Amino acid sequence: MYGSDWKAELDFLQDCFDKYADGQVGTVFEPACGTGRLLFRLAGLGFDVGGLDLNPAMVDYCNARLEKHGRPGRVTLGDMTDFRVQRPYEAAFNLINSFRHLTTEKAAIDHLRCVARALHPGGLYVLGLHLTPLDIEPLQEESWPARRGNLAVLSRLWIVSADYQRRYEEVGMSYDVYTPTKQFRIEGRSRFRTYTAAQFEKTLKSAGVFEVVATHDFGYDAGEDIEIQGETEDIVYVLRATGQRPGRL
Repeated sequence: MYGSDWKAELDFLQDCFDKYADGQVGTVFEPACGTGRLLFRLAGLGFDVGGLDLNPAMVDYCNARLEKHGRPGRVTLGDMTDFRVQRPYEAAFNLINSFRHLTTEKAAIDHLRCVARALHPGGLYVLGLHLTPLDIEPLQEESWPARRGNLAVLSRLWIVSADYQRRYEEVGMSYDVYTPTKQFRIEGRSRFRTYTAAQFEKTLKSAGVFEVVATHDFGYDAGEDIEIQGETEDIVYVLRATGQRPGRL
């Protein structure tokens, strides 16, 4: 389902590495990497990659993919708010809202500091998330299809409940799966922390380890910077590690 946009995202990451790091990125890390849909492709392009995830099945699946590209065991089981790497990376990325699974300010700051510690000073962190817009109603529902061969999936996402003062959204998700021989539905719910642009900037300032280099949208065009406005929802921040180490990491 989420692998269908991989080409646009992969090209975008490489363009960011070229534009904001002068093409000097050879090592890349992904916190909350899941199945590694981008990591294994970056490995196939020659990048030295690493990552972590809380789900053991995801870690095993991702490592099996990486092994085909000569990068076995590069993904480990771990918490994105409390981890260390054996050697620093030149860039990191997290493009699909995993950051918003961190439901407290402390968890968000701990994550940002962990990522900064995992990077060389000046290293890039490409972070994508949905902001809460100020000038329009937040999107309440969306759906999109994906197909690979005889497998088709229709995904639907909707807001079950939200409290923007307490800063959470309860999100329902369903996946209608179609094959030539059967049809079934997978359903679930997740809780996301909400961020206005100002709230994210406050968190970033509190972490004290990154500066904003550029902002883009989910069109994944590194040549088109955007200015965050009151109606902005989909945003990709390109952050640069400052090399500072405030507080306990």
